[in-house]
Amino acid sequence: MDTGSAEDGPAPSDAFQALGNEIRMRTVRTLLADGPCTFSELFEASDTDTSAGFAYHLRQLTGEFVRQREDDRYELTYAGREVGRAIRAGTYTDSVDHESIALPEPCPFCEETELVATVSDNVSRVVCQACEAPILELSFPPSGYVTRDPDSIPAALDSYHRHRIRTFADGVCPDCGGATTADVEPVAGTADDEADGPDRVQLAFDCEACGASLRCPVTLAILEHPAVVSFYHEHDHDVQERSLWNVGREWRERVISSDPWCLLVSTRLEDETLLLYVIGDGTVVDSSRRPSTDDAARSDSGSDANANEPSTAEDDETQPALETDSSDESATV
Repeated sequence: MDTGSAEDGPAPSDAFQALGNEIRMRTVRTLLADGPCTFSELFEASDTDTSAGFAYHLRQLTGEFVRQREDDRYELTYAGREVGRAIRAGTYTDSVDHESIALPEPCPFCEETELVATVSDNVSRVVCQACEAPILELSFPPSGYVTRDPDSIPAALDSYHRHRIRTFADGVCPDCGGATTADVEPVAGTADDEADGPDRVQLAFDCEACGASLRCPVTLAILEHPAVVSFYHEHDHDVQERSLWNVGREWRERVISSDPWCLLVSTRLEDETLLLYVIGDGTVVDSSRRPSTDDAARSDSGSDANANEPSTAEDDETQPALETDSSDESATV
């Protein structure tokens, strides 16, 4: 099968320089809003004094961001559409701060209903006001905040990052579409004795193309596995209704082997436990169910290591956060 190859384009500095003019930016915005336009239509929308002057600016965009069609009208290229949408959404220009948003779910550590999300520079930090435990950080594009009322932001945050985790797990970068890798890795500083192996691990996703990355508890990457969905459904629960900051205190993670990696992820509902065996790339290779009728069954299915972000000890004061390092995100999801 033939594989596509990217043509060599201009240097990034040259490409961005071509956009460094308000007339050109207005042309991009016009084409994004109106679709293909004639030269005269673009000139009229540009507020440029002369057609010759506008023609110069249009030439700077043509090729990389704009192309001329056979009918002589102009339209945006793929790069032009991406730039135009980012400009319209405020991706590169808007920084959103927001007062605290109360969350209805209980804290995964103290179980008090005192969770809040504070928004600073497009990043929502979920913390518990009762026990002061930090839960996780979730970045969100500025348009995600400004186009919603405060009450609908938490659900949008949850949906947005579920999609990112799912897409990364499918081997596709949610930012650029590039190929991604997935590897289990220890959470730094969680083992009392290195010889005993890591106390906690996380799943690390990385994009080979743009460098986007995401770190999350292994449990969050397998929430949509058919065995999990059916298990919850048969117990009259919908796992999709659990927010990422509180997927349920019933989850456990346990490291079986670190060379090669093998993890036992388990969840218990009523009198039954679901066991899932996960290998180093995050793949579930086997699953089974067993009765949960005694303490031994509970301990076999995992250590007392979790509340809602799995692999967190119930007396641990730090939650294993979702982490990413995309170009517009700083060590958070």
